[in-house]
Amino acid sequence: MLGVPAVEVHGRIGSTNDRAHVLADAGAPAMSVVLADTQTAGRGRHGRTWASAAGAGVWVSIILRPADARTTQVLALRTGLALAEALEPLRDGPLRLKWPNDLFAGEGKLAGILIEARWQDERPLWVVVGVGVNVVPPPGVGAEGLPGASRLDVLAAVVTAVRTAAAGRGPLTEDERAAWACRDLARGRLIRSPAEGTVVGIDPNGGLQVQHGDVVATFHAGSLLFA
Repeated sequence: MLGVPAVEVHGRIGSTNDRAHVLADAGAPAMSVVLADTQTAGRGRHGRTWASAAGAGVWVSIILRPADARTTQVLALRTGLALAEALEPLRDGPLRLKWPNDLFAGEGKLAGILIEARWQDERPLWVVVGVGVNVVPPPGVGAEGLPGASRLDVLAAVVTAVRTAAAGRGPLTEDERAAWACRDLARGRLIRSPAEGTVVGIDPNGGLQVQHGDVVATFHAGSLLFA
């Protein structure tokens, strides 16, 4: 169904990303998939906990082997764009993007993306793309889900999106930046991190552009927090 070289399925695992790294180190080919019903140590950026309850969503990691290091720099954004398009038919209403790696439905988080690479000198040996999608949202955290959606349909959408993103080359194109702007949750809003100011967009290398007074600064790391 997925058209991938391998799928490893776990009922319960610490982290699909950790397992994907082990498989990649052992030579697993690009687009190999690790899937879990539940994770006991699921994580997001900066080591934040990601709730991964059994039966509640799709928790999956996919191995890529990009030849171009510049592709890795913008992979989270490309994956977000492709994932929003792939998941939107499964939910009534548009999906939006929050720099650099989150999908939102309304004001609630629907999905997160975690990119982890292993390098040799300046060349990526492999990249693991971890994706968590809420089908049934965890309670009490302001999250959103995909009511009525099949987890198999969600998984197929995730694999399609990662394959699409992996086919991109080099920096973001003008068309990709325009597509991001149409879904940008932060554009035109005041933020307090990674700097105080108003979000004006993203640059071709995936950096967040923030205006403060007459100055526009670009940030490639940090968490976006609204004022």
